[in-house]
Amino acid sequence: MPIHVAITRHVRPGCEAEFQRGLREFFQASFSHGGVWGALMLTPPPGSGSREYGILRTFANAKERDAFYASPLFEAWDERARALTEGAPEYRQLHGLEAWFRAPNGPPPRW
Repeated sequence: MPIHVAITRHVRPGCEAEFQRGLREFFQASFSHGGVWGALMLTPPPGSGSREYGILRTFANAKERDAFYASPLFEAWDERARALTEGAPEYRQLHGLEAWFRAPNGPPPRW
């Protein structure tokens, strides 16, 4: 059964373009991991002043998800991303439509 994960990262001021470029490169490389089925970047709405980026990932199953997050490829990206972001990333496994509308901390970001 596919696993869907939503990740939220807050990008440091002035690092937005570098973060987006790096994330696109990482997305391309991540498809070499056979269990990665999808990846999508969600950018802040234009003019919002937000620096909160969303990442949606789909994996074949929980075993593939865990292997991906333990891989050297992900560890290298995470190290690079930490230099471009503030705070720890937030990970949330999605379970159908209720995941979008019933978050424990209120509504999801506008993206």
